[in-house]
Amino acid sequence: MTDAFANIGTGGPIILLLVVMSVFSLALIVYKIIQLLPVTKGGATREAALASYEAGNREEAQRQAASGSAPADRVLAFAIKALGDGRSGAPLMTELMRRGSEELSRMNSHIRLLELIAMISPLLGLLGTVLGMIQSFQELEMAEGAANASVLAGGIWQALLTTAAGLLVAIPAAVGASLLSGRAERGAQLIEGAIAQLMLIADQPSK
Repeated sequence: MTDAFANIGTGGPIILLLVVMSVFSLALIVYKIIQLLPVTKGGATREAALASYEAGNREEAQRQAASGSAPADRVLAFAIKALGDGRSGAPLMTELMRRGSEELSRMNSHIRLLELIAMISPLLGLLGTVLGMIQSFQELEMAEGAANASVLAGGIWQALLTTAAGLLVAIPAAVGASLLSGRAERGAQLIEGAIAQLMLIADQPSK
């Protein structure tokens, strides 16, 4: 395998680095998909918890919310418990915002790495191409015009190979980062929606 990269010339180390980045980014995408899989689930459970809270069954509402695995479930369960403990107003909302921010930060963790890989990979590919072109023209100069077109063309395609490799690494990373960020934002919206519904119910005058 090392010999194969060596045959690419100056682009060999860059190709090797891009392969490592590709494997890392794909593994990271799979990990984030698994992590973010439950963030948009549990809508029916949260609706049932809110209905129980509105009916006055606070313990059942907290139990239902705590049974969920989504970030919105965890924040909602805490909010129901806090209201039951007599907490309300600005201090409670501040704590809920903090917890919501923590959940969003957890959902967005490592996505920046994917964005960084998507940004750096084409630049590394371009660097490999430039170095390869420099090497090709140096060989042409040393040949003092005796080199044929096939030798020059071989050096050029090897140089362009790094650009193609950089794009092949960048495209999945960019798509993955965008889709995962969208899912994390959706999870954050569900947190806000659940808390807004709970506060609306809690602010209703007692019957």
